[in-house]
Amino acid sequence: MNVLSPTNAVRTLNELDHVRIAKLVDAGDAAHAQVQSLLDNADLLAPAEMPADVVTMRSRVRVAELTGADPREIVLSYPAEADAAQGHVSVLSPVGTGLLGMKAGEVAEWTLPDGRAAALRVQAVVFQPEASGDYLR
Repeated sequence: MNVLSPTNAVRTLNELDHVRIAKLVDAGDAAHAQVQSLLDNADLLAPAEMPADVVTMRSRVRVAELTGADPREIVLSYPAEADAAQGHVSVLSPVGTGLLGMKAGEVAEWTLPDGRAAALRVQAVVFQPEASGDYLR
């Protein structure tokens, strides 16, 4: 689940999201190493200070594969809320970790479990809780 894009080295996270995700991550679990690295290196902002174009927890995001496939919308979710059929992607999944803290226009890249590379461009943050004044979501 390696996040490959060098532009993703340091991402901006909401302080509340950071605390909640940290509680989900088992620091000794190799499957959570990329999430832990993202948390360890993130720039943290208070929810009220979060720019509206940053992917935060429970954001609805329009993404597109770089192959030119039709865009789709996904919601970045906590594991208990994840439901692929409804477009709710867990933050602990490769795509979820890849998108967390990204900005509109950026490309998230990661390695799938079978070793293949995958990528999505964030076309737009359609809904972000912080931008709507919901700082506790």
